[in-house]
Amino acid sequence: MSGHAILAIPEVAGLDAKSGLVRIPPELDVPLTDRVRAIIDTAEFRRLARISQLGLVSLVYPAALHTRFEHSLGVYRLALLLLKQLAYHSRFCQLVSTEEAELLIVAALLHDIGHWPFCHPIEEMHLPGLPTHELFANSFLLESELADVLREHWHLNPGDIVNLLSGRGQEPSRRLLASILSGPIDIDKMDYLFRDSLHAGVPYGRNYDQQRLIGSFCLNETGDGLAITDKGKTAAEMLIFARYVMFSEVYWHHGVRSATAMLQRAFFLLYEKLDLDRLFRMTETALIEQLQLAAAGGPAAQLLEGLFGPKRRLYKRLAQISFLDAKPVYQHIAHRPYPWLTLCAEKLAQLLSRRLRLSIQPHEILLDAPPVKKETPLMVDVWYRKEGRFRPLSQVSPVAMALGPEQFDDYVKRIRVFGHPRLLPMISEPGMVQELLAEAVQQME
Repeated sequence: MSGHAILAIPEVAGLDAKSGLVRIPPELDVPLTDRVRAIIDTAEFRRLARISQLGLVSLVYPAALHTRFEHSLGVYRLALLLLKQLAYHSRFCQLVSTEEAELLIVAALLHDIGHWPFCHPIEEMHLPGLPTHELFANSFLLESELADVLREHWHLNPGDIVNLLSGRGQEPSRRLLASILSGPIDIDKMDYLFRDSLHAGVPYGRNYDQQRLIGSFCLNETGDGLAITDKGKTAAEMLIFARYVMFSEVYWHHGVRSATAMLQRAFFLLYEKLDLDRLFRMTETALIEQLQLAAAGGPAAQLLEGLFGPKRRLYKRLAQISFLDAKPVYQHIAHRPYPWLTLCAEKLAQLLSRRLRLSIQPHEILLDAPPVKKETPLMVDVWYRKEGRFRPLSQVSPVAMALGPEQFDDYVKRIRVFGHPRLLPMISEPGMVQELLAEAVQQME
């Protein structure tokens, strides 16, 4: 495929059009051709307009109410900008056909199609029998009106979209496209960091030069993934730092994690009696109503009331353990399966009850810890044209080296004990909760 063929793709050409555009924050024009409109007007895609991107984060950052619909349009726009950039790279044009470029455009638009409300906090628990959002994406893509649109308007096989989103393709061109969607530095991260930061009202996720980074993209040495030129090195470092700060200040803010822990415990109490296939196809409001209905009269109802009732009532932080302050205890708890954390929290509730001579219910103490799966490091190769060689970013960047996967998880994701608000005034002895937590961990061994 020639670069001209890429630039002639209607959606790529639409970047410079004066009409057929829709506006998303912050003042960004997104081209909508008839065949793109056909996708976003399906029930499966419209559902994303009723699922918030950040869910419980809005309980702490009240303006973070943007939707997966908006984010999907943002990722789609970045895919077009990236194709426009790579149209001038002969290696890319020799490897990727016009049909594959269009496949990338559609996959970017549909990359979140299988997400349900509060998807990440629920998936983070890794409960047995819990379906993944990839399975729901398969269902929405293969057995729906959306599948018909892909065949009739785009002349694409829906199965090819499924394979690309799941990273199953073995050909170099498909591995390259998959890395653009979900790789060390990809268009999904580039949009959600920027967009989440914008709506949360914080600067952290926007403190990288997106235009410079896109302009530096090239192919890696093997041609099956993205690399950057040395001109984009600083922009890549700033993206890595932006993700670190967004996790520290937004995604793992103690208030956000309190809400997350409350939702997770409520879901853990309920999930075995829920029709998950039906539940996960609902919009956010409907899913919340279904959870509240299933929880009626039980301990999960109290947790859900604090999150979604007329008055916000988040659990309070009773103790916090970092990798630096209490490494042995941290290493015993971090990355444990969720059922283990629940049992440990229940033992802690018993120990606190005896120490305080007070009746504390099991669901009134929650233990939040880094999940089983660690974050993917943002490692990418840098092309030094004058030297004629690639170098790993981790070798040339102290930022990338310092914020590798181990340090990232250990320094951002703390272990926290949350308790019902009524308990906070009673915890007057410094270090008491941490001491009892260490005892509870010993009992678990």
